[in-house]
Amino acid sequence: MPHRRTFSIRATFKRRFLAGLLVSIPAIATFLIIGWFFDFVDGLLKPFFYKILGYHVKGLGFISAIILIFIIGIIATNVIGRKIIEFLEKILLKIPLLKGIYTSIKQLVDAFSPERHGSAFKKFVIVEYPKSGVYAFGFLTKEHTIKSEKGGGETFLRAVYIPTNLLYFGEIALFRDEEVLYTDIPIDEGIKIILSGGIATPARISESK
Repeated sequence: MPHRRTFSIRATFKRRFLAGLLVSIPAIATFLIIGWFFDFVDGLLKPFFYKILGYHVKGLGFISAIILIFIIGIIATNVIGRKIIEFLEKILLKIPLLKGIYTSIKQLVDAFSPERHGSAFKKFVIVEYPKSGVYAFGFLTKEHTIKSEKGGGETFLRAVYIPTNLLYFGEIALFRDEEVLYTDIPIDEGIKIILSGGIATPARISESK
């Protein structure tokens, strides 16, 4: 009898501990990420304020960065501000090395912008990748027509962006139209699925052209 009671206490403790762990991990991870982001942004302006004040005030760099980004947002959303930003972009795009880096990052950020989903990502799709029998989620980005110089025929291919590291890193693969499974999942929901590591994937996915 005591043995059973001991086993029951252990099982109860284990069950409760695991339940507490599962609840705690997301909260702890969230605070760690926020803390890391806070320290990172705060550290960017730390040397600037240190030169002015002579000592470091924790959080001042972070607050200043938030205010600076907000001011840039105000400038970017009015006519004069857009003209200034366009002018600065033209100067930036004239510098060979910076042009390639800036253009690539800007296109990637624009692709995930809610205001640009209509033009960046067409559909949330499923493709057989990277090998036969293995399937991956992806975002349809472009349709291409390849003309054959020899036979005169045309091949229609679909460009699919397949995230390989969370969301902002991935690969572009080309597929024939019949090799792409179009889903009824909206782009926003597709992004959530990728960020959740597939946990947010619905139990049933309907095909939609």
